[in-house]
Amino acid sequence: MYNKKAGILLPISSLPSNYGIGSFGKSAYDFIDFLNNTKQSYWQILPLNPTSYGDSPYQSNASFAGNIYFIDLELLYEEGLLKKKELDENINIKARIDYEWLYKTRINILKKAFTRFKKNKEFIKFILDNDYWLNDYAKFMCLKEINNNVVWQKFTNFNINEENFEFWYFVQYKFDIQWKNILRYAHSKNIQIIGDMPIYVALDSADVYFNKEIFLLDENNYPRYVSGCAPDAFTKEGQLWGNPLYDWNYLEKTNFSWWIKRFKRHLYLYDVIRIDHFRGFAGFYKIPFKETTAINGTWEKALGSQLFKTIKDIYKDIPIIAEDLGYITPDVENLLKETNFPGMKILQFAFYNESDLKKIKTSNNNYVVYTGSHDSDCTLTWLKNLDNNSFKLLKKECLDNSLYKGVYALIEYALKTDFILAIIPIQDYLELSNEEGRINIPSTKTSNWTFKLKKDYITSDLVNKVKKLIIDTNR
Repeated sequence: MYNKKAGILLPISSLPSNYGIGSFGKSAYDFIDFLNNTKQSYWQILPLNPTSYGDSPYQSNASFAGNIYFIDLELLYEEGLLKKKELDENINIKARIDYEWLYKTRINILKKAFTRFKKNKEFIKFILDNDYWLNDYAKFMCLKEINNNVVWQKFTNFNINEENFEFWYFVQYKFDIQWKNILRYAHSKNIQIIGDMPIYVALDSADVYFNKEIFLLDENNYPRYVSGCAPDAFTKEGQLWGNPLYDWNYLEKTNFSWWIKRFKRHLYLYDVIRIDHFRGFAGFYKIPFKETTAINGTWEKALGSQLFKTIKDIYKDIPIIAEDLGYITPDVENLLKETNFPGMKILQFAFYNESDLKKIKTSNNNYVVYTGSHDSDCTLTWLKNLDNNSFKLLKKECLDNSLYKGVYALIEYALKTDFILAIIPIQDYLELSNEEGRINIPSTKTSNWTFKLKKDYITSDLVNKVKKLIIDTNR
């Protein structure tokens, strides 16, 4: 990973699909071919875990599990687990992902596939190999179902049907098979997968339900404090995420056993782990549960140093990228230096003033550089909205020194840096605007996570243009 390489950021959910959301089917293999043909080394994705309230992959009801929406229906049809009529009934070619439609329809067709599934030795082995998380997941999903999806604090029915239990085993088994086939294909094309590990989990999750003691909960099993971000220049009220916070003292007493299991799972799924909100392992922002904004939060110390020493003792040279963006204090810088994990640089943030740009230009090379992220503007829109001073700085530093124009000039700038890895969102290579391609606007609850590529996004012109950039910048 430490030679200069390049990759592309594209969520699985955003792949083209006839069935409402990107999946582990043909379009994933086509994208890997595109990566290979354009001389990329990495595919960065967003979290693979299930989405729940708000459709965010950073608010999952089971952080160890896979998102069953990603199971490719056509592959199930090829196995004889679905009929052509059932496939046709689930066609959805909307330009955006419709999560409400998926919620109402996808489990039904997967249950039809389950009725035709014959248990085998591989299925039993999968259950045994994953018993450190799978049983809790299956039990939680059964309880959610028989309790009409209420929050777990309000469960009253605990009579689980064994067949329902096995259905949740089945969907994770199919997720596992299809994903591991994609990993193998990616590796055959010399592509590695960068996966995403959210630091926090959702309150209404298997993680909290079965591990209440590791979270700061009150006597009624609701959080005493929740997660978020302090107010800054971009958000005057801060960001109120609402996740329950960890009891770091208790975690230390257990030798971080829950985190060790979580890293085990992520190392199984990915080649490299990008840890979201890495600064939360040094110090975290604690907001009283009933607050409606993040204004009245306070900073508290976390035990990331002890955690990562423990993790490294077990997993040795663990491949991690630390998302060290936002309000960065000396304790975060010290943790990054101590772990020697690569940090992140977002070029869009670098051109607001010369001091930010100077930090980019004088940093050591142990960083991953991006034009933008899943939380930021598409670069095309960012360029249009730049104030005069920022545009002058961009023009002087980047635009005047490139044969490319606009978005591609910034892409070239990223690729020319000395940072070990450059990741470009697919939207920037396609020169999409926010209206077409923005993934998420932080602190908003609607219209996020719905971006989906058009079927014909890969063209020979695009392949040639991207390939030339990678070759010319020695990536």
